[in-house]
Amino acid sequence: MIRHIKQVNGRKLTALVLCISLALTVFATSCKSKDDKKEKPADYGSYGSDFARMIAKDFPDRSPYSAGEKSVGELIRQEMVKLKFEPEIQTFTTDKGTSTNYIVKIPGTGFYDLNAEGDVKMKHRIAIIGAHYDNLPPADKKTSTATAKKTGKEDPSAETTALEYSYDGINDNASGTACLLTAMKAFAEYPPFSYDVYFVAFGAGNDDYAGARKFYESLTSEEKLKVDVMYCVESLYAGDKVYASSGFKSLNSENRYKMRRKLYQAYDVCFANTLYTNYGFDLYYNESGIKTDLNGDKVDDIYNEVSANKSDYVVFDEAGIPVVFFDSFEYNFTNMEDMKETKNLNLQNYGGMIRRTNDDSYLFLDSVLVEPDYDRDGDGEIDTSGDRLQIRINAIAFIIVEALLKGSDYGMTKAQYDEYLANKAKEEALASVNSETTQAAMPSTRRTTESSETTEETTTESTAETTKAPTKKPTKKPTKKPTKKPTAKPKKKT
Repeated sequence: MIRHIKQVNGRKLTALVLCISLALTVFATSCKSKDDKKEKPADYGSYGSDFARMIAKDFPDRSPYSAGEKSVGELIRQEMVKLKFEPEIQTFTTDKGTSTNYIVKIPGTGFYDLNAEGDVKMKHRIAIIGAHYDNLPPADKKTSTATAKKTGKEDPSAETTALEYSYDGINDNASGTACLLTAMKAFAEYPPFSYDVYFVAFGAGNDDYAGARKFYESLTSEEKLKVDVMYCVESLYAGDKVYASSGFKSLNSENRYKMRRKLYQAYDVCFANTLYTNYGFDLYYNESGIKTDLNGDKVDDIYNEVSANKSDYVVFDEAGIPVVFFDSFEYNFTNMEDMKETKNLNLQNYGGMIRRTNDDSYLFLDSVLVEPDYDRDGDGEIDTSGDRLQIRINAIAFIIVEALLKGSDYGMTKAQYDEYLANKAKEEALASVNSETTQAAMPSTRRTTESSETTEETTTESTAETTKAPTKKPTKKPTKKPTKKPTAKPKKKT
């Protein structure tokens, strides 16, 4: 009976253990999945690409000072409010019309600056993130017809079909505008930054960067001195590769590193995270190496790390502010004349150029560039978007926001300052231990010296005593003489 009870209880205990084990496994798996998702960088979904396509579809003509530009500006303002920001509306007028910048200024915590005496002072620095939201439709706004391949998920190998499309500026610059808003959305999910960050949607960018000029002119003298960097985004969709470039001021060898340090930090973020592993995204340098006069100073420059394309960053570059310009292009050519946005054979209606041509259409570009979602890591689950626009918008937004964490040349972030204090405390503790060890060793040295002196005195006295004449004669003499005589010497041979 007792044995039977023990068996039953044993089964119950085993069942209980199994249940607990299963529950823990499910919980751990659930937590792991949640953590894995949380740790995946640039996982912003289709927010940005959806917004870009909405702009292109609903407002295909948003040329500077137009009704379409005004409507898109209001749409951007509303979206900023949805993201819990209250934008400053900066309206400006040129001889061609009236446009508007939409500005969100987010104060930072500041940087810890140490003076020569080691005193700490808080210093504020500014980072600007901007993109223009207008476009410039080609003179011939005709509806075009081209042959494109269907890329539906159900049948990606379907036969080609005629597709009608017209210009809407999805590439230039609905993509950059959407990236700006995606960066704002991501920014809100971080703890407070050290930088004061200014997000700006520029109006009339296609009129000699009128919005960017107005914005820069509106900054106070103090603000202008505080600007560390300007990040500019344009035309992310159609080009074969995404590049990050510095401004033309960085061609001056005397301040090249200073003007390109923020550029290198952007690459650091891309390489340090798993953007290629997760999305197949990579960030490129322009390393064509062609020698030509790039900035009009009659001196040949090496065509590296600067862009063939100009945008709103020009205003800040001219002011001597370091810039990081993101756009898509193709620099893998041996001469300047051949460079273009894409080598894709399906995008050669305008010699491989897309921006400001009728090929800059979301219907047309989607038909060529969007692929089915796929299983990138081979675990049997669809985990990667085939939407190039989505991937690029999210990756660049992530790089910009993460690059802000790299800090400033003019002070330390809180994390850097905490590390500095920790290292300083370690050094002081080590110095204190070394000092105590030295002091503890000093009395021991004195004792050793005294002991040596005592030993020396004792030894001297002992030696002196041994050198005195003996007070007593030897009490014994040898009692016996040798019993054997010396052996006779051997005789010499004759």
